[in-house]
Amino acid sequence: MSKDPTIPAVEFNDVSLSFGTYVALHDVSFSIPQGQFVALVGPTGSGKTSILNLAAGLVPPAAGAVRTSGDPVKGVNRSAAYMFQQDALLPWKTALENVALGPLLRGVQRRDAAGEAERWMELVGLRGLEHRYPIQLSGGQRKRVAMAQALINRLPLLLMDEPFSALDVQTRALMENELLALWQNSSATVLFVTHDLEEAIALSDRVILFSAGPETRIKSDYPVPFPRPRNVSEARFMPGFEELYRRIWSDLKQEVMTSYERSRAKA
Repeated sequence: MSKDPTIPAVEFNDVSLSFGTYVALHDVSFSIPQGQFVALVGPTGSGKTSILNLAAGLVPPAAGAVRTSGDPVKGVNRSAAYMFQQDALLPWKTALENVALGPLLRGVQRRDAAGEAERWMELVGLRGLEHRYPIQLSGGQRKRVAMAQALINRLPLLLMDEPFSALDVQTRALMENELLALWQNSSATVLFVTHDLEEAIALSDRVILFSAGPETRIKSDYPVPFPRPRNVSEARFMPGFEELYRRIWSDLKQEVMTSYERSRAKA
């Protein structure tokens, strides 16, 4: 991985992705500076998760090139951590063991990995719950374990696929603020997929809107001008928030309706 801060953290150059005869993405190009928090929005089926999978190296592009910190993504991207919509905790391991798994797989000594995992359990507010199994934790607690699991390796790229969508409103707001606090103390670049436009604006430095599929393209790219640090629950009250929300929603609504009409035509 390059240490040159002028090299983008993520680059998509004329990327297309196909599944058989279905063209999911077509000629997608964008560049993300190092350390930026970017939200990806678009109607259902617009390829947002596919963007994450390409950056993670889980699927290869049909055309074009994907790079992270200047290096072509070929195979699993070991510079990226992935936080899924459904947590991927191993049910037979304790919370602490789940968090320590990443460092262990990277060759860290067991005692050192356990010590680092304990520190991250405390950072995400789970001190005292280290030896509980996933089934003994609430949904919000499992998300905290998953977040510690993703962040403990301090990788330069964090991929997040609607990680908080299943949580209740209050827990979700707490998790969003915790994520921002932890991210702001790191140098990681974040790609964050969400269907919640308010969440996208409140969290990010930039919102990228994708068109309806198939053959999804980037429709618009909006900078988010609000200063940090932010409180996600209060972001909607910031001057200019409603105007930006309305502008993005106007474009997003067009793509949602296009997607709906296409799905009706197939029925």
